[in-house]
Amino acid sequence: MTLNRFCFLLLLVAAIVSFFSSSSFAVWFLLINVLTVVIYGADKTAARKGMRRVPETTLLLYGVVGGWPGSILGQQLFRHKTQKQPFKTWFWISVVVSLSAMMALYYFSPFTPY
Repeated sequence: MTLNRFCFLLLLVAAIVSFFSSSSFAVWFLLINVLTVVIYGADKTAARKGMRRVPETTLLLYGVVGGWPGSILGQQLFRHKTQKQPFKTWFWISVVVSLSAMMALYYFSPFTPY
């Protein structure tokens, strides 16, 4: 199994676990951020060892679906993807998209956030 497929499998598992939780949003947010930090660490390790890497689109996807705080932590903790300018630009765009989507979901959701 490639690292990219494993990343998407983890994303699916996080979605299923949070769906069956009583506090879905909080569980999703926690799981996606922990997974994002782990994936940044795995990508940094793969980069050092010359192994197959996690595609940048996968890293950005994790940020868009709510893992952007974990992305920031992973970037600083592992000193990974902090200098690559095109990635940084797309990363900050993904943060804005994620925050906008979260605000829209909160504003238009008929359910209470708790």
